[in-house]
Amino acid sequence: MANKKRTTLKDIANELNISSAAVSKAMHNDSRISDKTKNEVKRVAKKLNYQPNHLASALRKGKSNLVGVIVPRTNSNFFSSVIEQMEAVLNKAGYNIIITQSNESFEKECKNIDTLLYTQVDGIIASMANETVDLSHYEKIKSNGIPLILFDRGENDLNVDYVGINDYNSSHIIVTHLVEKGCKRIAHIGGYRRTRIFNNRIKGYIDALKKHDLPIDDSLIIESSLTLEDGRREMLKFLKLKNRPDAVYVASDYAALGALQVLNENKINVPNEVRLVGFGNEPFTSLVSPSITSVAQHSKEIGRLTAERFLSLASQDDLKQDLNKLILDAKLIVRDSSK
Repeated sequence: MANKKRTTLKDIANELNISSAAVSKAMHNDSRISDKTKNEVKRVAKKLNYQPNHLASALRKGKSNLVGVIVPRTNSNFFSSVIEQMEAVLNKAGYNIIITQSNESFEKECKNIDTLLYTQVDGIIASMANETVDLSHYEKIKSNGIPLILFDRGENDLNVDYVGINDYNSSHIIVTHLVEKGCKRIAHIGGYRRTRIFNNRIKGYIDALKKHDLPIDDSLIIESSLTLEDGRREMLKFLKLKNRPDAVYVASDYAALGALQVLNENKINVPNEVRLVGFGNEPFTSLVSPSITSVAQHSKEIGRLTAERFLSLASQDDLKQDLNKLILDAKLIVRDSSK
């Protein structure tokens, strides 16, 4: 079936036997156009199902009032909460947002950026995909003079504004909590070190073990995509060790849930035999049995601060101002899995 031709200003003009310029002025409520003509233009526009070409309008005005948002996934409470708060702030300032998902894919992230640039967005706010190592597609945003702000996951090499939590200190808080509970063999299921936040969490974990005079065992340090399946697989490996861990710190609640499932299935008492800590404070962490200790990431505050930072940049003629790195302290929510 052939695509229906898009209605243009010229189509409305032909229907009313007036010029396209007159139609455009009527659409923009120009005082030089009579109310009768304005009403006729609105009537015909509705009849012909006319939709304004926002891309063409953005090209003319040099402003689209659109902000592109890229997240690894939207089915995470953290990212959906960030987006909700971000949208509230930007909508109030007259902006709409376009949400795209990378699904942790570098290739899809590149395509998302190309689409947003083609749409003439006024800025891009992003949290990087796990696969992202090459930053040239983000450099493309900067070279176009478009404000770029990263949140949660970002790279210092880009020299752009960033909002997130202190991942390094978060690991210290978690390890200290587990040590205070008597744990001496603490494992870590982390993300890939190539991603800054996960690298910082691994560094914080290792330094915290050293601080408490605990040995560093490479067999207890795992890099993964942090899916529920990853949590299950790595927990099964830990249980097969001759000297298995007495605590597991997981850098994602989804992987922590997978680990908990394996512990429950193998009738390992949590927390008496193995203590468990996740990361992200997803809603399910308080609902499962036992409930999972986790780190709250201040998603609403990150969403608000990121949006406010974009508005500040959008009001500046020169983007070469001092960079703004907003690092928030994380909060450990202690529940049954580590009590």
